[in-house]
Amino acid sequence: MPEPWFDVMQVCLNGHKTAEGLKTWPQHGKQFCSNCGAATISKCQNCQKDIPGFYHAPFNIADAVVPVFCQSCGKPYPWTESKLKAAQELAQEVEGLSDSERDALKASLDDLVRDTPRTGLAATRFKRLVAKSGKGTAEAFKTILIDVLVETAKRVIFPT
Repeated sequence: MPEPWFDVMQVCLNGHKTAEGLKTWPQHGKQFCSNCGAATISKCQNCQKDIPGFYHAPFNIADAVVPVFCQSCGKPYPWTESKLKAAQELAQEVEGLSDSERDALKASLDDLVRDTPRTGLAATRFKRLVAKSGKGTAEAFKTILIDVLVETAKRVIFPT
């Protein structure tokens, strides 16, 4: 039986998966994303290591998940950075909060995409501050962040 191994994933700069098996099926690769038109990458732009894709192992049928951080160098992928930046910009626009509350909201964002001891605190703070600004703001943050939030943060902020 062959050893299990990871194929290579291709993702656009906005985080849409365009292929998860470039080594096995190179013909599925695309230069640009069919969802948004952004250029695609298959390697970390910081360390040049492959983005892990489909896991070739007996009985594996799960699709590869677009990663948030590079497992080789620990840096955020471009889609993670752009989503955090958009959320930070939105935090500055939130109405109904004081300047210090907006700053606290913005500061909590980095901890929502990393599974650390501060994630629960950040998620609780984020949820409280966003609730003050209304449902529309919460939905806007959800749209931006849902793909990069760690599970701990998702359970606190969007319980269902």
